[in-house]
Amino acid sequence: MVTDTISDMLTRIRNATMVKHQIVEIPATKMSLAIATILKNEGYIDDYETYDANNVKCLLISLKYTGKSRQSVICKIERISKPGLRVYANSKKLPLVLDNLGIAIISTSKGVMTNLKAKELGIGGEVLCYIW
Repeated sequence: MVTDTISDMLTRIRNATMVKHQIVEIPATKMSLAIATILKNEGYIDDYETYDANNVKCLLISLKYTGKSRQSVICKIERISKPGLRVYANSKKLPLVLDNLGIAIISTSKGVMTNLKAKELGIGGEVLCYIW
């Protein structure tokens, strides 16, 4: 049993990109689906789909690579807020990741979104992770 599903998801994606796997399987939760949707919309993954295996929902993520050497689009993925130390940011102090070349995923009262979308809406929240 996994206690931190977000860290588990990010670690599985990080490990799969290091060994250049095409797909990665993750237990599906509402949060992992929201993060996968953001990753797809921002162009970090090709696609994702959910399926049931023995009454357990799973999420299949198709990873994205570029060039002949198959370099991963995701250079680094880093968990910020952890169960033992939550990290929050208000709307005026939302993080910039590499001067907006990367994204920060924020959990707000209006759902999970990127730092740019949260700044546009003028809301803050829990900083989940950085991706670039």
